[in-house]
Amino acid sequence: MRKLLVIISIFLIQSVSAKPLFSEFSAEILEINGRNAVIKNSNDIVLGSSGIVTHTFKQGISTIVARADVIKKDGDKATIRFGVYKLSTQTAFPKPGILPAVGDKVTLNYLYDRALIVAPNYKVYKEVTTHFKDINWVHPDIVGAYLAKIFRPNPDREIFQKVCEINSTGLIFFALNNKGYFVDCNNFKSVKEVKTGHIKKAQVPFYSRVKNIDTSWIKWSSSEITDYNSHYRSVIGK
Repeated sequence: MRKLLVIISIFLIQSVSAKPLFSEFSAEILEINGRNAVIKNSNDIVLGSSGIVTHTFKQGISTIVARADVIKKDGDKATIRFGVYKLSTQTAFPKPGILPAVGDKVTLNYLYDRALIVAPNYKVYKEVTTHFKDINWVHPDIVGAYLAKIFRPNPDREIFQKVCEINSTGLIFFALNNKGYFVDCNNFKSVKEVKTGHIKKAQVPFYSRVKNIDTSWIKWSSSEITDYNSHYRSVIGK
């Protein structure tokens, strides 16, 4: 019973239901103005979230032509901004060379069912991953092993984006002091906040079973983290 009360006091969500935390949403582009476009609004659209733009050819073959970031919600319309979609980049193949057009399909909250997790200790890691069951969590050992490989015990935004790309994830959860943040991998916008408890002890760079990640004397940027909370607040801009 005490364990259950701890989890409830640490994480507050809107309701307990079978509906996923983030539901994938699709809509057609209604109009385009430069790098921006308009689609129909929905409660499933989160300001700051990202997705993909898909173009379908006459033969029925579809291809991803851009990334989409939600920058505005107003009434029955939402505004997205186009960006380069890097997840499917393959140097062996030519780029599609197709710009988004009216009628193309926009899919938001794309890959939001997979996430990285940055937690200060095993207890918080276990509570988060147990509580948000609809998300497939990439184990922090995988991220820790990558940091060890590149001698970076102080991961920054670019490194997290690279790990997201490698592991096909759309979100990162940062468990910080008194608050937790679901952050979009592509644009690093916070798409959901939850209340958390006070962090008494933190493993750096974060909880994983990969210990003692070395620094590199030839990289000034490879110094160790001295304050878990301050470092990650700086990374996500909070």
